[in-house]
Amino acid sequence: MRPPSPRQNRVVGWQSPRHSGAAVPHCNPGNTNQTAGFPMIKNQHDLTQAVLAVMQQTPDARLREIMVSLVTHLHGFVKDVKLTEDEFRTGTALIARMGQMTNDSHNEVVLMAGSLGVSSLVCLLNNGTAPDGGQKETTHNLLGPFWRMHSPRTVNGASIVRSPTPGAPMHVQARVLDTAGTPVADAEVDVWHCAPTGFYENQLEAKAEGQADMNLRGKFTTGAQGEFSFWSVKPIGYPIPTDGVVGQLLAAQRRHPMRPAHVHALILKPGYKTLISQVYADDDPNLATDAQFGVTQAVTGHFERHDTLPAARAAGEDAAAPWYSLDFTFHMEAGESRLPRAPIK
Repeated sequence: MRPPSPRQNRVVGWQSPRHSGAAVPHCNPGNTNQTAGFPMIKNQHDLTQAVLAVMQQTPDARLREIMVSLVTHLHGFVKDVKLTEDEFRTGTALIARMGQMTNDSHNEVVLMAGSLGVSSLVCLLNNGTAPDGGQKETTHNLLGPFWRMHSPRTVNGASIVRSPTPGAPMHVQARVLDTAGTPVADAEVDVWHCAPTGFYENQLEAKAEGQADMNLRGKFTTGAQGEFSFWSVKPIGYPIPTDGVVGQLLAAQRRHPMRPAHVHALILKPGYKTLISQVYADDDPNLATDAQFGVTQAVTGHFERHDTLPAARAAGEDAAAPWYSLDFTFHMEAGESRLPRAPIK
């Protein structure tokens, strides 16, 4: 059997001893440190304390902090709801199914994290840090499952429509500033969004309807004032997949599966933390009830409708009305510049 890779063993800041150069302890009767001195378990309270004592022996400080907190809250949850044996078996079966459903083109675990608000909580917790250490609004948001690397380089003001895509024309004018309000020039900006049919071009349904490779995607470079712009078609809201465990949860809670219309952006420049964002349309009927809890005030944009023809359009395109415009400002924080791992292939 091949040894697991460092990536498979990685838990936050922890590195497996197998890959850190440290000695790997063996599970055998002679290795009794983890149970030395533990009293015999007599009841549920004793059990929780025994597990916490084992977690406290974790050598890595950060992993120890995580595991102690996890056991504390997990055992507390089981006691609080008085989880039955049948419910436990059902729950573990659902967790197993989420893993079985996750593959190169779908991640049911991440979908569930979003449906429980965990993805957005992690985003808000790790971004928007104020100078005094407090929290402030942030234009950071969810990556989503459809980001792709190597979007086509596109000049500012051009169109990212790469195959016939019916829909209302949309013009986006955006700026990238730092937290002090200074323009961030020469930043790389990756943008993408779904078609007015609700599908991204790398979905099978989009290919079936004739969307070209990299349709509605483009990579721009900000100008001296941090500006970039492009033409496209206005996206619509769409449902998240409901054929799995997440769908069962939504049905049981009588929740709809809809995400409001949005435009994605990933902005990169050395010296700045990579900005991952979504700008949500303020005219979407599901803005306040996003199934993934991604909408915040800071990333809600005004998609203004115009009923007269635009004065100028991207080269080679016919003007049409009504059309929409979005004017939005992104804010980057100082930090490490690095690309995320693509959620699906």
